[in-house]
Amino acid sequence: MRKIIVPVDFSNYSENALKSAIYLAKKNNAEIIAVHMLELSNAIASQSESYLQEQTLFLYKLTEKKFEEFLKADYLSDVKVTPVIKHFKIFSELDELAREENADLIIMGSKGTSGMKEIFIGSNTEKVIRHSKVPVIVTKEEAIKEDFKNALFACDFSDDDIKPYLEAKKLFNAINCNLKLVYVTTPTSKFKSTQEIKERINKFMENVGESAAVRDSVTIIADYSVEEGIFYYAETSNIDIIVLATHGRKGIAHFFEGSISEDIANHSSLPVITFKI
Repeated sequence: MRKIIVPVDFSNYSENALKSAIYLAKKNNAEIIAVHMLELSNAIASQSESYLQEQTLFLYKLTEKKFEEFLKADYLSDVKVTPVIKHFKIFSELDELAREENADLIIMGSKGTSGMKEIFIGSNTEKVIRHSKVPVIVTKEEAIKEDFKNALFACDFSDDDIKPYLEAKKLFNAINCNLKLVYVTTPTSKFKSTQEIKERINKFMENVGESAAVRDSVTIIADYSVEEGIFYYAETSNIDIIVLATHGRKGIAHFFEGSISEDIANHSSLPVITFKI
């Protein structure tokens, strides 16, 4: 792990994300790139070019000053932190920056959303998860302060999950964290029998080259929703972080089908890491 990107809005949530990044950076001798998205309102953006330049410069200087104060914290010692300011709040830019910098990870804080706000607005976290091609860790009220011992990887063991699983396995093996595999079955039209589930898991394990011991360690959970099943297992199995694959649906497809990964990232009290399918 060489570089970690942390979106910063100077809130307590983004400070928790930065503290988490510092902990991981010190463990891996990594560099941190702290990014603030400089949002310009439509009213400003619609003004004349000279006015836009004047306001952009004013906000840029103001953000530089905030960054300077924000990055004076004692916990930032002994780690290289580079502040970056982006002019517009376009969340695909974070993924572009991650690829430009060859970053390994994005860590961001979130307070989550729920109800009508979640349906019509969503959270910045959802937008980053949807766009990012590098893994994204989402933290909530608490910063990451100790090593992960047990990670929960939940998926439906389809071919789409092969790449995210192999990436997650590589990452968690590198930090000596036990990756526990879970399949959640729910009472839906896509319901599968125990035999069908086991056949699906066996095929997946063959495709990823896993041993019989790993195949037999998969836990099958029955619950009313995938989200409830994942949270139940996490609460009863000493899980430190939830690992998910995400399609990153956008637009109308996202509105009608939703994203389990984004919902869990919003609602989980534990850190969540997503890998793009």
